[in-house]
Amino acid sequence: MPKQIIDKESVKESKMSKYLDQSILPPAKDFIVEGTVIAIAKNSIFVDLSPWGTGVIFGKEYINARDLVKKINIGDKITGKIVGNDNKEGYIEISLKEAKQALIWSDAEAAIRDKKVFDLPVKEANKGGLMLVWQGITGFLPASQLKTEHYPRISDGDKDRILEELRKLVGQKISVAIMAINIKEGKLIFSEKDPDASTKEKIIDKYSPGDKLTGEVTGIVDFGIFVKIEEGLEGLIHISEIDWGLVEDPHKFAKVGDKIKVKVIEVKDGKISLSIKALKENPWVEAAKKYKKDDAVSGVVIKFNKHGALASIEEGVAGLVHVSEFGTEEKLREKLELGKTYNFKINIFDPKEQKMALSFVENK
Repeated sequence: MPKQIIDKESVKESKMSKYLDQSILPPAKDFIVEGTVIAIAKNSIFVDLSPWGTGVIFGKEYINARDLVKKINIGDKITGKIVGNDNKEGYIEISLKEAKQALIWSDAEAAIRDKKVFDLPVKEANKGGLMLVWQGITGFLPASQLKTEHYPRISDGDKDRILEELRKLVGQKISVAIMAINIKEGKLIFSEKDPDASTKEKIIDKYSPGDKLTGEVTGIVDFGIFVKIEEGLEGLIHISEIDWGLVEDPHKFAKVGDKIKVKVIEVKDGKISLSIKALKENPWVEAAKKYKKDDAVSGVVIKFNKHGALASIEEGVAGLVHVSEFGTEEKLREKLELGKTYNFKINIFDPKEQKMALSFVENK
């Protein structure tokens, strides 16, 4: 489809008419959105982001994505990442390049979760292992994660001779799985050790829910911690199973190589799910004996989210103070500060479901 140039003002009028008909707030910054290209002007691309309004790719975002922009035509569906929703002309600013990166990292997390295997060529070798590239991101395959047939068999451990052996793999394709990622540093860690399904099934059949084990941390991602139970078998501790308290960063609870105690909570579809918090006393059991609806309690604000503020009344027991109580998020944050203690009243208390709702009690 040939590219068209559409007057900027006509796009703006179209956008404003939508705003008059709708009262839906625009998506938050860093949100991934999909829309249809409705106009291409000089150094700008306009995208219909119904029901929120019109998005624009311009300035440095246009320049950064110039390799992608060349392939875009009116009518194309594109994915962007919100980088600003307070544009002075009323547009929602989006980034193609950042969205592409976000989607790649999302694919990487899914690949870890689903244990996907990729055939990738070895690009380089160093004394510690091999370098491979996946979706444009360079990753590292430690020598310790090579299969037996590829592991350098150097009896005296001479690093120069190990490097010589590793260099023989450069250019070859090997089957690897993504073991860990570090989004902030833009790094991937690969492993070649992936037993076939029949072997893995025999290994996993030895375990049942309730088993208490000790394993080695092999990878940490945003959604949890991977633990090697034995050679050829890893389990996942989902972020929700790390601790009874609020967990936002699994990296704060362990590091690769740590030996940790876990409990098996599920064995299903060739996967084993683990828990650390299941080894600890459930704080809600004791809380059920101490608290009830309408009780006055004190709690410390530990997190803000789109629904309001989360306040902890004791370790592992927290309730939501809903934003509607304050009218706006801004007013809520004026009254409540992160890390500070306030008085609350329990409105809803359901320890079996581990749910609690609080209302703010202002000091007189």
